[in-house]
Amino acid sequence: MALNPDELAAVVARDIPAHSYVNLGIGQPTKVAEHLAREAGIVLHTENGMLNMGPAAVGDEVDPDLTNAGKVPVTELPGASYFHHADSFMMMRGGHLDVCVLGAFQVSTAGDLANWHTGAPDAIPAVGGAMDLAIGARQVFVMMTLFDKGNRPKLVPECTLPLTGLACVSRVYTDHAVFDVGPHGAVVRETFGITVAELRERLDVALSEG
Repeated sequence: MALNPDELAAVVARDIPAHSYVNLGIGQPTKVAEHLAREAGIVLHTENGMLNMGPAAVGDEVDPDLTNAGKVPVTELPGASYFHHADSFMMMRGGHLDVCVLGAFQVSTAGDLANWHTGAPDAIPAVGGAMDLAIGARQVFVMMTLFDKGNRPKLVPECTLPLTGLACVSRVYTDHAVFDVGPHGAVVRETFGITVAELRERLDVALSEG
């Protein structure tokens, strides 16, 4: 059975190495914070200027001045620190993040990323810090549905939407399967309620099994 966003977030969290410095993109990737084991020592970075961010805040924990980049109220963990927005982007661009988890409209089998514009004439572009993260983080994970609302694949031979970065994505987590992508194409790591044969029928890309 296909995974829901919370189940997929748990899969992503499982694969983040202990003691990593990690940025979670706006939208579904923020759910990953809820599934990180405290003992793993993973430090979350948010581009609006915070290190050691905790899970989402609820109830009396909510502080309107303490939010992630998506304006969602969050908690802070012991040792949390705050800094200027410009310093935060220096961390992103300077290669100080081990992993970032981003959403996407399309990812190519070569690891190209398109996640800031749908291409529709009336769409509102949303660049944010994705371009900086895509080229600055040591590993870029994408968390997305495998098919869009029109049932079109989002894992594609080549991106047709405006690009965020070239050859920057290393792994794609979707509700139906997890793929490694890069110079050697797409490799299926695991599937959820679907077979590799069925994936090959529904996707217009060559798939290897890892």
